[in-house]
Amino acid sequence: MHLTRYPGILLLLALAFYNAGTSAQALSGPGPRDGQRLVDDEISSTEGFLNGHPDQRWRRMGLSAYDRKVFGFAREYFRRAARYADKASQAMYAQMLWDGQGGAVDRPLAYAWMDLAAERGYRSFVAFRESYWSQLSPVEREQAVSVGQAVYDQYGDAVAQPRLESVMRRERLKTTGSHTGFDRGASVYMATSTGQRIRVHRFWDARYWQPEEYWDWQAEVWEAPGHSGRVEVLPLLPTDGPAPRKARDPAK
Repeated sequence: MHLTRYPGILLLLALAFYNAGTSAQALSGPGPRDGQRLVDDEISSTEGFLNGHPDQRWRRMGLSAYDRKVFGFAREYFRRAARYADKASQAMYAQMLWDGQGGAVDRPLAYAWMDLAAERGYRSFVAFRESYWSQLSPVEREQAVSVGQAVYDQYGDAVAQPRLESVMRRERLKTTGSHTGFDRGASVYMATSTGQRIRVHRFWDARYWQPEEYWDWQAEVWEAPGHSGRVEVLPLLPTDGPAPRKARDPAK
């Protein structure tokens, strides 16, 4: 399934990718990773997980506000998630600046934020960044470069990743009371927000709590085959403009 909608909607779908197991299946089709994706979604929806991952908590709140068309709140929630190195929220914040949702249009600042979202080279966000740049005037490009450093100083990975890692460590130690983690065996279960039961040792899997593995997991989410590799990014055009032509798949 190829997504060919206006990029603002496409990006929202991308952000929702790991907020529902059905969304993941709809975008990528059934496959051997579906079971892990569903486990990831069940775990990442628990209150315990969200307490230790403000990046995902604020992103979820931003998505909820956006869905309810409360765009001012949505923009602020995405900005808060962005403080914790959430590239998806940084991209959505950029999109809202570009479209003027929840505040004034600011194309140079929108580009700076999308450049930040593309900091790790995730292909979908790189494609959006290049689309933005191609539409900026020479003056806007100068402005984008001028404001970009301040954005990186507050929200770049160099400062935002340690900020999240500190919260993850604090929550993990507060909950487990141990520097080595929590493990009472595979027979101990916990309930999720959907009423499912998962083994506690899976909740404390390193991919959710060890910084290096957590960032690897995020890279896996945004670069997963069947996700960014199948998204078609269209040029951003005014709503009353001509129908856009399909752009080349940036993953190919």
